[in-house]
Amino acid sequence: MNIGTVTVIGATGTMGANVAGIFASFGNAKVYCVGRDIEKVKRTIPRIVKSVRADAIARNLIPADFSMLGKCVSESDLIFESSIEDIQVKTEIAAVVGKAMKPHAVSGTGSSGLSIHAIAERYPKELRSRFFGIHMFNPPYTLNLCELTPTKYSDGRLKEELKEYLGGKLYRTVVEVKDSPAFLGNRIGFQFVNEALRYAEKYKDNGGIDYIDAILGSFTGRAMAPLATSDFVGLDVHKAIVDNIYENTQDYAHETFVFPRYADKLASDGKLGRKSGKGLYRLVRYDNGLKRQTVLDIDTGLYRDVIPYVFPFADKMKKYIAEGDYQKAFERLVNNHSQEADICLCFLLNYIVYSLYATKEVGHDITAADDVMAAGFNWCPPLAMYQALSTVTDVSVLIRENIPDVCEKIDIDGLLDEVKPSKYDYRPYFKSGR
Repeated sequence: MNIGTVTVIGATGTMGANVAGIFASFGNAKVYCVGRDIEKVKRTIPRIVKSVRADAIARNLIPADFSMLGKCVSESDLIFESSIEDIQVKTEIAAVVGKAMKPHAVSGTGSSGLSIHAIAERYPKELRSRFFGIHMFNPPYTLNLCELTPTKYSDGRLKEELKEYLGGKLYRTVVEVKDSPAFLGNRIGFQFVNEALRYAEKYKDNGGIDYIDAILGSFTGRAMAPLATSDFVGLDVHKAIVDNIYENTQDYAHETFVFPRYADKLASDGKLGRKSGKGLYRLVRYDNGLKRQTVLDIDTGLYRDVIPYVFPFADKMKKYIAEGDYQKAFERLVNNHSQEADICLCFLLNYIVYSLYATKEVGHDITAADDVMAAGFNWCPPLAMYQALSTVTDVSVLIRENIPDVCEKIDIDGLLDEVKPSKYDYRPYFKSGR
């Protein structure tokens, strides 16, 4: 597949801008960056350049507005739409793209909130075979996952060529997924994150938000604690993802996707996280340069200082991880039996089980669970997590003993029969910090 020119529609948005940088840098393509206001597009170009740390790509980035869309599309080999999650907006874009698109060109959407089939049907029939869901993760420079979603119309040969381009040229970890709400990475990741959000309310008298994050920190196999992750992504984005899953799926974990009321109020009040200056956490900056990290108290709705919790199981795990003795770290987790250790262990076991379950529903191979979590979230992949815990105990027994309510809802024997060795080494994902 020879992609020399690309049109990115919605290039002033965070995702559109960052993906434009990927096409221009790794793909060495000329990229038409299309937005509603060309002056805003021009102001976005330096941000695109910065996102991929490559000043030389500036010459590849051509600002354009919607009045120029037809011309841009007519010259492009690939059209990537990254507009807001509104089917009417995507229908209007499809009308213009459908008229101007070259016969050999490929088109795709970065949407993760709408049906890819439904968007494909907005294009002329003769072009639907060349349309795909191309969902990348933010920031794509460091998170290289790309979930590729063909539709019933998609050309199989072209799909394989597109996979080769995305993987070989753009250096994406390409995972083919079914057209299901939130696809696979966000379905697994936000089941975990949203359950942590719900647990913060359940344990609000123990500290709530920072209490749960302290239990599920980087020593448990993730780059960032789950509620800090929600603040980083944005509570509005988090809510949109879990609402979509809750409304359009009915699996055994259905209730874990209910967005808690306290978080909904934050989102409604515009307290969205880092991008708005406050959310679950709030960083206070003083004139003298000092900073103070605060966290929401769920009961009062006020911000207080983050508590430096001391959990013996966690301190021991961090010590052993720092020494490279992972087996002792996992033994401490499994055998401690404090409230905090039990919460942590159940979260990790649920993560393994739900990942396997969701992958059978949405993916095409059980190893897809590992790829989406490693490349899309920088979390220890579930099969690798299974292997990590297997160094100290029989994980299938651990699952049955610790989350029996989940085991009663699904065919746990059939699911665990799918487990296979991970291609990922679990050790780099477990850090000795918070």
